[in-house]
Amino acid sequence: MLLKGPLVVAALSVAVAASARVILDDAPVFERAGDTLSLAPISLGNPSAAATLTTRWAIQPQESEAKAASPIFQIPLRIGAGDTLAGLLTGVGVTNTDAHAAIAALSKRFNPRRIKKGQQIAVRFIAPALGTPESRSSRLGRFVGLRVEPDYNTAFEVVRNPAGDSFTASKIEKTLTRTLTRAEGVITSSLYVSGLKADIPNPVLVELIRAYSWDVDFQRDIRSGDTFQVMYERVYDEHGNHVHSGNIRFAQLTLSGKRHPIYRYRSKDGDDDYFDERGQSARKALMRTPIDGARLSSGFGRRRHPILGYNKMHRGVDFAAPRGTSIYAAGNGTIIKAGRNGAYGIYIRIRHNNRYSTAYGHMKGLARSARRGKRVTQGQIIGYVGTTGRSTGPHLHYEILSNGRRTNPMKIKMPSGRKLKGGALAAFQAARASIDTAFSGLAPKKVAKAGN
Repeated sequence: MLLKGPLVVAALSVAVAASARVILDDAPVFERAGDTLSLAPISLGNPSAAATLTTRWAIQPQESEAKAASPIFQIPLRIGAGDTLAGLLTGVGVTNTDAHAAIAALSKRFNPRRIKKGQQIAVRFIAPALGTPESRSSRLGRFVGLRVEPDYNTAFEVVRNPAGDSFTASKIEKTLTRTLTRAEGVITSSLYVSGLKADIPNPVLVELIRAYSWDVDFQRDIRSGDTFQVMYERVYDEHGNHVHSGNIRFAQLTLSGKRHPIYRYRSKDGDDDYFDERGQSARKALMRTPIDGARLSSGFGRRRHPILGYNKMHRGVDFAAPRGTSIYAAGNGTIIKAGRNGAYGIYIRIRHNNRYSTAYGHMKGLARSARRGKRVTQGQIIGYVGTTGRSTGPHLHYEILSNGRRTNPMKIKMPSGRKLKGGALAAFQAARASIDTAFSGLAPKKVAKAGN
C-alpha cells in the first residue's frame, strides 16, 4: 500500500552486464527522515563485460506487509533482442525461485512472450532496513513484484503475497482521457509533407492517406494549392502525459475546388469505418494503392522495357518503395497463387469475387500467413517490397484484373463499398452533425501555408 508523501529523488551507479542488453534508465539512492541509505555500485553478470550507467530515479515509499515502513523502489528494465523475462529478473538479483514464481503468476493473466523488444518492465524491491546485515551487502533488497505495460490501455502487476514466497497477478485498466485536435493546411509538394508542417503526427498522416487511398490517386489528383483539414484524438494518461494519438474523427481534402469529407463512424454492429456525407463507405471493394508512402514509378501502358530494351505493354503499375515496405491485400478474397512466378519473381494473386482479381509481383518475401488457399482481408499484410524476378530495383508491380483482363488500376472505376440505409443512415447523420459541431468549435493547431 502506498504511503502518502513526496517522492524522493536521488542517484546511483549501477553496473549491468552488456550481454544482458538491459538498460537501467534510472537507479535509486534512498533518503529517509534524518538519515540516508546508500547502495554501493553492484556488478551483475560478467564483471569484465559490464557497462556502468549513472542514472536518476524517483522513489515512492510504500508500507510493507510486515508492519514496519520500508521504502519500495522500482528499477525499469528495457527488453532487448533475445532477452527473456526470467533472464532480466535474475540479472538484477532476483532469485531463480522468485523469478519463476512471479512469471507463473503473470502467465495466468498475460503471456510474457507478448512483451516486445523495446518495452519496459518495472521490477520492485524493498530496501533492507538500516543497520541490518542485508543493508551492508551489495543486494538491492527483497524482490516484491513487477509491472508490465503492454499497451497504453492496460497494465499487469505482480505482487508478492504477505504470507510468503507466492505471487499474485492482477490486470489494471488505465484511466485515459481523449481530447480532439484540429489541424489544417495547404498542400505544396505532397499531402504527407504538408501534414508534417501542420504538426500532424506520423501515425495520423499514414491513417489519413490510407483512408483516402481507395478514391484518390496521390500521384495525379493532388495539386499544389489543394487543402486538407483533419480532426483527430490525442490520448493522455491519468497523470496528464500525452501517450499517443488516437483515431481520426473527421477529415476533408479539397482537390481542385471539390470537397471530399469523410467521417469515422462505428455502426451498431461494431463496424468502424469512414463514410462520406451521404453515408457511403469511403472504403471501396479494392484499393488503388495497396502500399503506404510509395511513389508511382511506372504507369499502365506501352513502354520501353528497362531490361529487355524494346517496347512492351506494361499491364500494371509500379510503386517504388524501400525494400521491406509492407504490401497490403487490396480487398477481401482468397489467395490463388503464392510463390515464384517467372519474371514476376515472388508473386501473389488474390481472387476477390467472380469478376475481380489482383496480382502483386517482385516481392522480397511473403507474409507468414500468405499461402495459397488462405482467406485475406482488405489491408492485411501479404508481403514485402523487393526486387525479385525481372526487376531493376525495389518496387511493387500491381495489377487489377477484371474478368481476367488486366486493367489500369489508376483509371478503373472501383466497385463501391458499404452504404448505410434506413435507421443506420439516420444514426450516422446524427453522429455526423455532432462531429461537424465539434470540428467547428476547435481552433486549428497550426496552419501549413503554401511556400512554407
